[in-house]
Amino acid sequence: MKTVYLDNAATTPIAKEVIEVMQTSMAENFGNPSSTHQFGRKAKSAVETARKTIAKHFNVTASEIVFTSSGTEADNLILQNAVLNLGVTRIISSKIEHHAVLHTCEYLQKTNNISLEFVNVDEFGTIDLTDLERILKSTKEKTLVSLMLINNEIGNVLPVEEVGNLCKSNNALFHTDAVQAVGHYNLDLQKLNLDFLVASAHKFHGPKGVGFAFFRKGFGILPMLHGGDQERGARSSTENVHAILGMSKALDVAISNLNRDKNYIESLKVYFISELKKVSENIQFNGLSSNLDKSSYTILNVRFPVKNDMLLFSLDMAGIAVSGGSACQSGSNKGSHVLSEILFNGEEDKTSIRFSFSKFTTKEDLDFTISKIKELLL
Repeated sequence: MKTVYLDNAATTPIAKEVIEVMQTSMAENFGNPSSTHQFGRKAKSAVETARKTIAKHFNVTASEIVFTSSGTEADNLILQNAVLNLGVTRIISSKIEHHAVLHTCEYLQKTNNISLEFVNVDEFGTIDLTDLERILKSTKEKTLVSLMLINNEIGNVLPVEEVGNLCKSNNALFHTDAVQAVGHYNLDLQKLNLDFLVASAHKFHGPKGVGFAFFRKGFGILPMLHGGDQERGARSSTENVHAILGMSKALDVAISNLNRDKNYIESLKVYFISELKKVSENIQFNGLSSNLDKSSYTILNVRFPVKNDMLLFSLDMAGIAVSGGSACQSGSNKGSHVLSEILFNGEEDKTSIRFSFSKFTTKEDLDFTISKIKELLL
């Protein structure tokens, strides 16, 4: 049976070059980076070289990069440090953030009695910058703003420069979950007024189980995990050497081919939108996902004109992998909290599916998907 993978916002296939680097590391870099003998020093050197390489892509120093096991851990490390270490007593976020941020903020509100405020979003999931400015100016409390760079469900791109400037002018810290952006966009962190950023390797054809947090120089970091002094004391745990090297290679490949891959994937998205409109003029697109200027070129969130609870399952049975929302919730019966926040008047009851593309997606994959959608809907 033909299979089609269109769930790249959940995770991406590991690139061949990345697998080769990791296999070599598994064979040659088995030393513990904390060991002082030659095997440990070799592993330590490999990790630090990867750190420098990754930092260079963002125009930051290696000391500002902390390796973690995931984007979720990186979000937790940043948010908890903001409250427990940096004196933050108020967090401003939105109700359409990833649960790695939302649930952590709610936890900190309960356990540390911080203020948690949500900026307004419109029916397209666009952050209301006027409302953000109003909230920022409403108090002199030490504040952190946490807004994701690209929404993982609807693909909206945050106007990060404007948000950063608002934060700076109001003496607020700025954290962005950039999991869906890193490896897909060039990010010069010296030109952006942000203090913290999060990435995860498996979103740009790297391995699962590894990511990193960017902490702007000057912020001390208290570890969430205790028991060692790895990551300059920021994260106790033996480094996942092979995965770190794989992440570094994946980022190298992604950045070196970024414009070519972007143009190719964007052309697929344009084609898919056009073909979907031919299926039914009543098909709509959630958020700004059909707007090429204001959404990620890898994500398209489609709202079909009917309620079909079996559509996701039927596509899976036809060999097509897609998502009804974020992959983190795919095993639950809960609907998308993002779509629930922005859709009204019964639109939220209609079946929505997130299609997400990569450089390995083909036009033939999309044609096959369209043919199956026609069979299932018409």
